[in-house]
Amino acid sequence: MRLLSWMIQLQPTLQYNDPRLLSRQRKLCILLCITFCVSTSSISSTIYFPGIPYIAQELEASSLSVTLTTALYILLTGIAPVFWGSVSDYYKIRRPLVLASLVIFCISTVVAGVVSNIWALIVLRCIQATGASCTLAVGAAIIADLFSVEERGAAFSLFFYGLFVGPLVGPVVGGGLIMLPSTWRATFWFLSAYGLCILFSVFFILPETYRVEDPSENGIVIDDVSSSSSTSDEELGYYKKEKKDDCSSAKHQHDSATPKVQLMNPLEPFFMLRHPFVLMASTISGVAFGAMYAVETIMPSLYQQHYDFVAWQTGLTFLGAGLGNTLGTVINSMFSDRLLLRSRRQRGGKERVEDRLTLNLWPSGIVIIPLGLLLFGWPLVYNLSYWYPIIGFSIQNVGMVQLMTLSSAYLVDAMPGRGATSAAAANLMRNTFAAILTLVSNPMSDTMGPGWTTVLLAALTWCSMGLLLLLKLYGPRLRQWSGYA
Repeated sequence: MRLLSWMIQLQPTLQYNDPRLLSRQRKLCILLCITFCVSTSSISSTIYFPGIPYIAQELEASSLSVTLTTALYILLTGIAPVFWGSVSDYYKIRRPLVLASLVIFCISTVVAGVVSNIWALIVLRCIQATGASCTLAVGAAIIADLFSVEERGAAFSLFFYGLFVGPLVGPVVGGGLIMLPSTWRATFWFLSAYGLCILFSVFFILPETYRVEDPSENGIVIDDVSSSSSTSDEELGYYKKEKKDDCSSAKHQHDSATPKVQLMNPLEPFFMLRHPFVLMASTISGVAFGAMYAVETIMPSLYQQHYDFVAWQTGLTFLGAGLGNTLGTVINSMFSDRLLLRSRRQRGGKERVEDRLTLNLWPSGIVIIPLGLLLFGWPLVYNLSYWYPIIGFSIQNVGMVQLMTLSSAYLVDAMPGRGATSAAAANLMRNTFAAILTLVSNPMSDTMGPGWTTVLLAALTWCSMGLLLLLKLYGPRLRQWSGYA
C-alpha cells in the first residue's frame, strides 16, 4: 500500500480535470505509450514459436504440453482482462493497474527464462498472460477517456496496431534470438528488457485519465469547453453542464436519495455477453482474430513441409502480414471517422452508435479476408510459389484489422462510462476463438489439408458478416432492449 501511494504521488498530473482538454501532442504520446503496452500481450504469444522444437527437446516435453504453453496463454489473455476491466471501472482507476500489470509481466518473464520443467513454464506463461493482458481492457478505456466519439476510430486503429503487429513481429525476432547460445530462453530475456522499458515509460508518461461520466445523461459531466486564457483553470476543471429547469428537481431527488452500496463484480464482463449487441460485436472480432491465429499456427509446419523453410525463413514471411496490418490501419484511420461523420450529416446531425460500423467493413469481411485465406491455403495444396501464401496472409490481415478495430470501438461507443468492461467482454470472446482455433488448426490441416481448412475459416467469416448485418439493421433495438439506447 505504501508503494502504491508513492506511485500515485509521483504520477504525471493533468492540467485540467478533463483528460480530453489535453493537447493533441500529449494525447498522442499517451496513445503511443498504451500501444506499446498492448503489444506485450501479442508479441509474447508468438515470439518463441520458432523455438518450440528447442523447448520440447531441452525440457523433454510432449507435443501436447508444449502446445498448452501457447493455447493457455491465449486463453488467459482473454480471461484476465475480465478482472482488470472490472477493477478499473469499479474503482475508477487506470494508471495503477497498468503499472501493476507490467510488474507482474516482467517478473514472470524473468522467471520463465530460467525454468527447467515444462509444467512450471506453463504456469508462468499463464501468469505472464495475466500481466500482459491488462491494457487490452484498460487501454480501450483510456482511449475513451481521452478522445471524443468522432476521434476514436483513428485512435483505436493505432492502439490495435500494437496488438496486431506483435504476432507478426514476434516470430521474426524469435527466429533470430533462438540462434543465440541460450536458444529459446533468449526470447524471455528480450521480453524482460522490453517490458522494463515500457514500465518506465508508463511511469513517467501516463497520468490517471479516468473521466467522470454522468449516468443520468448517458454522457459526460464535464463539457469540452474552450481552454482559452479567459477561462480559469478552476472553471475548466470543474465546469459542468447547466441543467434544464424540468430536470433540476429530478436531479435533486436523485442526489438526496440514500445511495445503494454496490459491490464489485469481477465477472461482469462475462455477464455483459448476455446482451445480444455485445455478443454479436464480440463474435465478429473474435472470428477475424481467431482465423489469423489459426493460419499463424499452421504456417511454420506447412512452410517447412512444402518449401523446406528453417525457423528464420519462416519468421521473415511474417513481415508480409505486418505490411497487411499497416495497410489496414492506414485505411481505417483515413476512412472510419470520416464515414461516421458523413452518416451523421446525412441524418441531419443526429447521432447513432451504429454509424461506427462504417462502409469499409463489408468488403473486409465478405471479400478481403476470405480471399486472403483461400490464397494462403490452396497454393500450398498445389505446391505453387511461396509468394502466394505470403501475399494471401497479408491480404487477410488487411481485412482483419478493420473488422476487429471497428467492432471493438463500437462497443466502447455504445457503453459510455464502461469502456474497460466492454473491452474486456470483447477481448474474452476474441481470445476464446483464438484459443479454440489454435488448438484445432493443426489437426484440421493434417486431416483435411490447408485448402479445405481455409475454406472452413472463410465460411466462418461469412457467417460473422451475417451478424454484422443484423447489428447494423437492428442495433438500436437491441441496445434499447438491453438498456443502452
